Amino acid sequence: MKHIRTITALLMVMALLPLAAQAQSAPTTQAAVGTAPGKAAAAATTEVTAKVVAVDAAQRTVTLQSASGKTRTIEVGEEVRNFNQIKVGDTVQAKYTEALALELKKGTMSMSAPTEEQAITPAPPAGAKPGGTVARKVTAMTEVIAVDPTKKMVTLRGPRGNEVDVNVQDPDQLKNIKKGDHVQVTYVEALAISVKAAPTTK
Repeated sequence: MKHIRTITALLMVMALLPLAAQAQSAPTTQAAVGTAPGKAAAAATTEVTAKVVAVDAAQRTVTLQSASGKTRTIEVGEEVRNFNQIKVGDTVQAKYTEALALELKKGTMSMSAPTEEQAITPAPPAGAKPGGTVARKVTAMTEVIAVDPTKKMVTLRGPRGNEVDVNVQDPDQLKNIKKGDHVQVTYVEALAISVKAAPTTK
C-alpha cells in the first residue's frame, strides 16, 4: 500500500511540474555543488505551487490553475487519504530535492547490485489535508572503464552493465582517476507534497 501511495504522490507532482513556469507563486530552485579530493557532490531543490480551482468528488479529480490561468486536471487515486478535505481555493505545494554524490575508490571493490532505501511519512490523520514526504536513496558501485583527458570525460560502468559518461572539469580530480578504479555513486531524491487550506475571508 505504501508503494502505491508513493506512485500516486509522484504522479501528482509530475502533473504539477508543467505548471511551474507560471505557477501561483514563481518556482524557486536552489542548487549547490561541492568537490574534495576524490569526491564530488551536487544537490538542487525546486519548489512549485498551484491553486485548486475545481474538485470532482465522483471522479476523484482536482483541477489546478497557474497564475496565467492555464489549468490541468489530475486524478487522485483511492490510496490518497482525506481527498474530501481538498477544496476550491486550496493551494497545492510541492518540494522536490535531488542530490548526487560520487566518491573515488581505489583497489578491488565488490560490484554487487545497487542497494535502495525508501522512507515514507505516515498518512495524515483523518480530517486533515492530504500531504506527505517520500524519500529514496540508491547506492551503487561503478567501475571506471575509460578516461578521456581531452574531453574531460570519465566513463563508468554499473553492476548491471549500463554505462554513463561523467564530465570532470577539475584537472586535479581528473588526473587522479584511472581505468580500473571504482566510483561509489549515491543518488538521493525527496518529494514533499502538501495541500494548504484556502484563506478565510472576513
